[in-house]
Amino acid sequence: MGAVRALNDNAGVEAAFRNRPAGRRTADASYDLATMVRSGTRRSLGGKSSVLRLAAAAAAGYVVGTTPSADLASRIATGGAVDLRRAGTGNPGAVNAAALLGRKWGYAVLAADTAKGAGACMVGRRLAGDTGAHVSGTAAVVGHCYPLWNGFKGGKGVAVSLGQCAATFPLYAPLDVAVAWAVGRWRGRTLPGTAVASVAWVAAGVLWWRRGWPNPGGPRPGPALPVAAAVTSAVILRRFAGAARPVTPGIIPPASPS
Repeated sequence: MGAVRALNDNAGVEAAFRNRPAGRRTADASYDLATMVRSGTRRSLGGKSSVLRLAAAAAAGYVVGTTPSADLASRIATGGAVDLRRAGTGNPGAVNAAALLGRKWGYAVLAADTAKGAGACMVGRRLAGDTGAHVSGTAAVVGHCYPLWNGFKGGKGVAVSLGQCAATFPLYAPLDVAVAWAVGRWRGRTLPGTAVASVAWVAAGVLWWRRGWPNPGGPRPGPALPVAAAVTSAVILRRFAGAARPVTPGIIPPASPS
């Protein structure tokens, strides 16, 4: 009976449309067509706008990531006498800064790099929502590791990724630090801890997304969470692999005294 009633209703609508004056029918059809065009245009423009916002989030994150925290610390501490890119390990990061400039400078660089990652995520979220936070955070790690202004020679990105994790996955961030520290201490090297923590970060992201678990203080878990974690981890591990290669003599001088 419901189907018959629906057919009768449709027939009534069509009959009413046919019984309208020809001019009115043409005007109504034109109005419907214009409405459809406007609706499609809005959807198209909305899609383009989303892409542009994500692109802006990526660009902003990259620029934030290129901020040379370690270089600035070296200039302030030594007046430019020590170049962290050419002394010690050659890595412009917190560990090399602590070894060459002193422990307090190492902590300062660690805090600044972590703030870069978190700050980039906040900017990205303002520009493009939850997905923008992940895009901008990952871009900040890329900018730190491969800064355009320094010939794409940057740090390893671990501290920046910590800021990214704290901003986009705050509930998991303490566990990420604990895993990296425990494995690194057990193995006596930074790389194993970073690798295990990276795998755990991606796995946790997938679990939170698929289970729909809450993420207090961060974006709603979605596929962007594990994808961003995976891309960031790949960039960092790639930098570790590059740093592990033998250094050509004379490129990086022996460590200077602190």
